[in-house]
Amino acid sequence: MSVTAFVESLHEFLQKDQISENETVREQHSVDESYHKGSITQVVVFPRSTEETSQILAAASKHVIPVVPFGLGTSLEGHVVPMQECVTIDFTEMNAVLEVSPDDLIVKVQPGVTRSQLNRELKKHGLFFSVDPGADATLGGMAATNASGTTSVRYGIMRDQVRDLEVVLASGEVIHTGSKAAKSSAGLHLNGLFVGSEGILGCITELTLKVYGIPEYEMAGRATFPSVEKAVQAVVSLLQSGIPIARVELLDEISLKQLNHHQKTDYPEIPTLFMEFHGNEAGLAQDVDFMKEIVSTYDCEAIEFVTNNTERNRLWEARHNLAYSFIHGYPGRKMMVTDVCVPISELAGAVRHAQEQLVKLNLIGGVTGHVGDGNFHVILMIDLADGEEKERANTFNESLVAYGLERNGTSTGEHGVGYGKQKYMEQEFGAALGVMQQIKAALDPQGILNPGKLLPAKGENVYESVVKS
Repeated sequence: MSVTAFVESLHEFLQKDQISENETVREQHSVDESYHKGSITQVVVFPRSTEETSQILAAASKHVIPVVPFGLGTSLEGHVVPMQECVTIDFTEMNAVLEVSPDDLIVKVQPGVTRSQLNRELKKHGLFFSVDPGADATLGGMAATNASGTTSVRYGIMRDQVRDLEVVLASGEVIHTGSKAAKSSAGLHLNGLFVGSEGILGCITELTLKVYGIPEYEMAGRATFPSVEKAVQAVVSLLQSGIPIARVELLDEISLKQLNHHQKTDYPEIPTLFMEFHGNEAGLAQDVDFMKEIVSTYDCEAIEFVTNNTERNRLWEARHNLAYSFIHGYPGRKMMVTDVCVPISELAGAVRHAQEQLVKLNLIGGVTGHVGDGNFHVILMIDLADGEEKERANTFNESLVAYGLERNGTSTGEHGVGYGKQKYMEQEFGAALGVMQQIKAALDPQGILNPGKLLPAKGENVYESVVKS
């Protein structure tokens, strides 16, 4: 393995400004939004086409150089953090919206296109892309981690939106995983295989995605409850009623207190649902009346609705900026975000368990979640210099994962595995993990694609070896 020889070969087909060995650039591409640490990438390359990506991977395969795909670095489990000497492929210069097909309700984009960039383009056609993870991530990165977010209760997660992917394999071979058709019974479901694969099976260079018409009418609101259990029970009943909820988010008392402090809001500091409904004005008026009847049976203390764009945007801006409210409220500490998803019937118990563990382990944090699909997070603020506190935070995270898995949930609902949650894969999948490892070995026999992520190598725990170092 020779990085020097590999870099020399890159100059045969890339421009000088597409290759960077600058120390600052390398450091910027060796971290994400998480607290996870690893190595420093050796070189960063910026392809501008599928052909160049193919050539980069073919050269990496020839020289047996590990490669790590990189979008904007907004991931939360160390997905883009190098585990060893490697090259980082930054896809931000592949950021074109290639085709909008309003009649088919699909769009074709390059991986570096961001969610907000895409929606600005789609708005001209009366369309929008539904997946909203909060961060303005790239579409390639969102597909790689199977992102979701606040709107998944109505529109589904990233995997539900993908019609076709163009993927460059470890060898440099280019394949397509689907088509423009709305459905297919042909072959294996490669879209589902590559979405969420975190770059360990190939590099995404083009995405064909499902989009939606902008709703005629949108309404947002807040509802407060005496307890988390009552709030979650109300959500379950709302979903069973068939009311078209586009978003429904839970914030606990501590989260609302932090929100009020940082953003100068005055929300009641009790369990609260932030909700949004999409539809037509007459239909939503009836749905809201029905919704009020339902939540009243769960001791809803107050409910308030807004319909103008400014007020709606303010409400969701507050929700999306919750993490930053914690970050700015605790300077010198690092954010650690948990991500467990359970069956909705188990959600209230899982949230209560998390709150109890926060108190028991004396940790700073608040609970929020996409309660419409059973996914919740705890935002922890930890002192990384305090080894004992860091250990308590890890104990807390493990207790949440264990609680979820015992109830047939998952260790990660949307953040992905990276290497931060790799240690839970065998517990979650059992023998199925071996099948995944066989697929990885078949598509990447040299193990050069984002090594050390998602799937643990047999007999090796990369996460523990890096953490101990």
